[in-house]
Amino acid sequence: MVEHNSLTPSSHSPWFPLVMRMDEAACALVVGGGTVAANKAALLLATDARLTVLSPTLCPELTQHALNGRIHHVAKGATPELVAEHARHCRVVFAATDDRAINRMVAATACELNVPVCAVDDPEPSTFITPAIVRRGSVQVAISTSGAAPVLARRLREQIEALLPAGLDRLARFMQGAREMVGARHPTPDTRRRVWERFLDGKGAEQALAGEDDAARATLERLAGEDTGGGEVWIVGAGPGNPDLLTLGALRLMQNADSVLYDHLLPADILDRVRRDAERIFVGKQRNNHALPQPSINDELIRRAKAGERVLRLKGGDPFIFGRGGEEIEALMEAGVPFRVIPGISAANGCAAAAGIPLTHRDCAQSCLFLTGHARADGTLDLPWHTIAQRGQTVVIYMGLGGVESLCSRLVEHGLPPEWPAAMVEHGTRPDQRVITADLATLTAKVTEENFRSPALIIVGEVVKHRVISSNSPEA
Repeated sequence: MVEHNSLTPSSHSPWFPLVMRMDEAACALVVGGGTVAANKAALLLATDARLTVLSPTLCPELTQHALNGRIHHVAKGATPELVAEHARHCRVVFAATDDRAINRMVAATACELNVPVCAVDDPEPSTFITPAIVRRGSVQVAISTSGAAPVLARRLREQIEALLPAGLDRLARFMQGAREMVGARHPTPDTRRRVWERFLDGKGAEQALAGEDDAARATLERLAGEDTGGGEVWIVGAGPGNPDLLTLGALRLMQNADSVLYDHLLPADILDRVRRDAERIFVGKQRNNHALPQPSINDELIRRAKAGERVLRLKGGDPFIFGRGGEEIEALMEAGVPFRVIPGISAANGCAAAAGIPLTHRDCAQSCLFLTGHARADGTLDLPWHTIAQRGQTVVIYMGLGGVESLCSRLVEHGLPPEWPAAMVEHGTRPDQRVITADLATLTAKVTEENFRSPALIIVGEVVKHRVISSNSPEA
């Protein structure tokens, strides 16, 4: 039995987010006079742009803006000539009437003038779309679904509204006012960034949020006068692949790192959480294909840390479960390099839970055994079979895909029945997760038939018979 997930996530979008300057020198045009047009006008009126509204009539809200002199009202119907006349010198145009044909005419006219245009609720003729926006003064958070799901964007905006403190604008304005002082003491970007990170991670940010500028400045001046510190290595577990399973500690260090050494088990949407300008170094090890041998990885961590970098060693799963994290910290300790370890959700825990398979069960499994299934060059497995082929326990095999046939046959040879339950989880916890449930006699054939690929985890034991698919499973 194999379950597929139909979701096929894409990392590409035709929409590119920007923050546009809309100062007193900027003009904007809204075509339409109803509620939709009023909503778009409200976005523009939060800036310093000069706004023209083209419509024969105005709703009460826009009428009030016109009376207050906040908008220039052109009381005429939209024609290509009139739209071109007013759009020619605009930075943005909104087509916001209740007539799609008119909106598309406005969009076509603006496109001919190379003026960015948004036809409301009609992405096809638009050259930009407006995101859902959370504002805290100068701090703005924009949420876009590339036009696919506006209601989702609004729901995300509600959640972010609840997270962002009201004093965020005070913090931003404080930091803006202190940039010159910090820049004078720390002319290099790397040390300057570290000062600001320490300020934001400590009490200084809380002081600025509360409007206690004198106290915040004293805190910042102390931090700016301190040694920003040398290099450090952060060994971080990224979990089994789903970005939602990253720990808060992992996310914070991923945003602060100067460089990241990562392996092939990490999907792109995990790496997207790393600070954008951090240097990325692929050191992945696959079966019979080591991009960088482990001693060389250790040397690279040490070299970079001694050069003053904060180095992120990002590993799939947990760094201390078949992740060679122990070998790396031994090398770091011997070299005198400071380090931190942030554990991650292990592949065994994450994949089993996502597949709905308990690792222990009081009726059939009182213990759980983690093994690595790397086979020898000839395909054989050298494992303590007398302790593995036991009833009353669950066996989880990492990296066992290549040796699955030998694994199943050896377990049967050493006492487990051919019908003993077994499962394989491919891309566990991810949207494209697949699960095969079978037994030792049939697992290999099913894996071959379904063309399973790494990363995949094997689970052997009667717990497989207790599998359930929960509502938060990728397959639910």
